[in-house]
Amino acid sequence: MNLILNAINKVGKMNLIVKAKEGDFQLLADIGSKSFIESHGSSASTADINDYVNEKYNCDVLKEEIRNPENIYHIIFHNKQPAGYSKIVFNVPHSNIPLENVTKMERIYLLKELYSLKLGFELFSFNIELSKNNNQGECGYTFGKKTTGLSGFIKGQDLKLLAVTISKLLKLIQTQIIRCF
Repeated sequence: MNLILNAINKVGKMNLIVKAKEGDFQLLADIGSKSFIESHGSSASTADINDYVNEKYNCDVLKEEIRNPENIYHIIFHNKQPAGYSKIVFNVPHSNIPLENVTKMERIYLLKELYSLKLGFELFSFNIELSKNNNQGECGYTFGKKTTGLSGFIKGQDLKLLAVTISKLLKLIQTQIIRCF
């Protein structure tokens, strides 16, 4: 984390996106659990939401995910403060996308109090460009139909709805799968 903050101090930008390191697992857990509850908290029972958060956003799980080189995490900072993060995985086949080189955009989380700054759009666009630069022919993103905050950073994008499915873990959350480029 100190290396990241030093890089931000040297660059002096208001917004900076950096690749997450293994030592960032606590930061990812904090942002992930808070953002998930803010965005999806009304999509299922409190017990189901808490079970999901405890399973997916605990430090042990995130530490292992960061260690796996297939998982690509980036953190966005605003005014030297962590504001959100993303997780993508390259070359993940998808039944609704007829290409082999497909990026799975698995997570984009942003702290609710920063929605108005359009940092989610910046992080979303960053991941699209990263996917294109890594020879990915497509990028798919799955999101909850009732997800709050999402529309602000995908509005105006050329996105195509691929399918509507039901989430396996949170059976009450209907998800939409979109093509991002």
